[in-house]
Amino acid sequence: MSEPRYAIGIDLGTTHSALSYVDLLASDGEKTAHDVLAIPQLTAPGTVEDLALLPSFLYLPHAEELAPGELTLPWPQSEAEQSAVAGEMARSRGATTPIRLVSSAKSWLCHAGVDRRAAILPNDAPEEVSRVSPLAASTRYLAHLRQAWDKAHPEAPFAEQAVTVTIPASFDPGARELTAEAARAAGYETLTLLEEPQAALYSWIQGSDGRWRKEVKPGDIILVVDVGGGTSDFSLIAVLERDGVLEPHRVAVGDHILLGGDNMDLALAHLVARKVAAGGNQLDAWQMRALTYGCRSAKEALLADASVDTWPIVVPSRGSKLIGGSIRTELTRDEVSTFILDGFFPAVDAAARPAVRTRAGLTQLGLPYAQDAGITRHLAAFLARQLGATAELEGFAGRAAPDATFLHPTAVLFNGGVFKSALLAERVMGTINDWLYLEGAEPARMLGGADLDLAVARGAAYYSYVRRGSGVRIRGGTARSYYVAVESAMPAIPGMEPPIQALCVAPFGMEEGGEMELPAQEFGLVVGEPVHFRFFGSSVRRQDQIGDLLDFWQADELIELNEIQATLSPEGRQSGDVVQVKLHALATDSGTLELLAVAKDGQRWKVEFDVRGSAAA
Repeated sequence: MSEPRYAIGIDLGTTHSALSYVDLLASDGEKTAHDVLAIPQLTAPGTVEDLALLPSFLYLPHAEELAPGELTLPWPQSEAEQSAVAGEMARSRGATTPIRLVSSAKSWLCHAGVDRRAAILPNDAPEEVSRVSPLAASTRYLAHLRQAWDKAHPEAPFAEQAVTVTIPASFDPGARELTAEAARAAGYETLTLLEEPQAALYSWIQGSDGRWRKEVKPGDIILVVDVGGGTSDFSLIAVLERDGVLEPHRVAVGDHILLGGDNMDLALAHLVARKVAAGGNQLDAWQMRALTYGCRSAKEALLADASVDTWPIVVPSRGSKLIGGSIRTELTRDEVSTFILDGFFPAVDAAARPAVRTRAGLTQLGLPYAQDAGITRHLAAFLARQLGATAELEGFAGRAAPDATFLHPTAVLFNGGVFKSALLAERVMGTINDWLYLEGAEPARMLGGADLDLAVARGAAYYSYVRRGSGVRIRGGTARSYYVAVESAMPAIPGMEPPIQALCVAPFGMEEGGEMELPAQEFGLVVGEPVHFRFFGSSVRRQDQIGDLLDFWQADELIELNEIQATLSPEGRQSGDVVQVKLHALATDSGTLELLAVAKDGQRWKVEFDVRGSAAA
């Protein structure tokens, strides 16, 4: 394979995807030749336009809905690609026919409670609508971006470039592996995964033309608040100085919180439904889905543009007189801003925590959304949980106040389309600085200049460039420590489960490309048959080393994740044989975590993170 000409970054977003790139031949040090790919896509039947963003929606039309040729794109398409449309036309057409619209595939991709390779989307579509899997939908968006690149750059094939795809920082190893699998299925021969908050900071560094060194200093703690269409992601990055050079270190990431712009759209839809009901009209589930997409447009217009005071809302009729039977109303800027601020960004104190309610025994199949809509409450809990995140960071100049109840950020970087509204960013900054003031700390400053639509793609491209030895590298390694449950040997006791210990198989901050062996411990693995392990992660236990065996831990220190499954090929042994092995942890260069079972004779098996979900186990 020839040396790449371009470093490509791809933002595989919940509501939008994008591709940015750096020309490696025209870049030097921190001076990069950066650009964004205009993505050809259908905007209407038979109409192709080049747009900076590819909406992450897939529309599954009825067999007779469109005429032959109306889904043609500027490159050859497979039969499967011609049976569905991705991008702007999918989003607009799906707003009026929501039962045929696949959305939030990225959120479904990390939902361990379903089989993510099964055709389950749209999850509430009637039987006559064909469905696709979250994996297939993600593959479709990634393939569209690859095909768009190859159309625009035939002299530099996509397969020969350095490619980075972004993921939420909170993705567990199973979701990371599924993202990599989707990319491979889309024709990505080599790729690296990068956490979205890091990509946002890379973009801010790259866009500053070197000024970032004057805006941050050793001892700073940068809080990245990333609220996108489907998730809220928090990361903390400490700034160190080594040999006179500033060096950012990612020291903490938050839990996976399914809470973002999608939730706001749905909440606004219920607000409009109440207004409509007051006029004597009751909406059904189909109309509510269509209304939700209409409220997304209203939210984006009213919050981003202070000159827009009202936005019309049209709820389509289910009858044959589609236009005449439509229900019309409107949303005002005051309604939307007050509703979103109070509901999703309440002004709370630093001791606030997300509410947890008792769930019903039966629930509809759907995404595991956060139970508390207050993003500021989730942020308060995150900062409190990470109070000691910098305590053991060698060379860090910052010092935590002895009576602090949460980690004090000194700077805040916003990312995600939600923060196109300055009102929302100001509310979060005001809330954080109120917390800091009450603990006698200096106010945090906001790092400006981010491109909220394209920052993640731009940062990913810059990271692809940095990995080749130029520019500024954020350090950090794995974002969590990982553990396997070891069941204690004890006599059976009625009504009591055997106690478990947690064996650390990958420590916090394990560097990419590193392989570590669990010292001393040996295991017997059955070959030729499936073997299952319980699996845990921790974002707060930084002191644990590989091979440490925990007898006790606090309830919020270790979070159970999806299990590990090993189906080991006998390879010369009999099925059912027990092989004596040691476990090795490998943090791959691509950004995934692997466990390897290594026999005394050197034979190695990969121990897979189960990405099928409990529904398929």
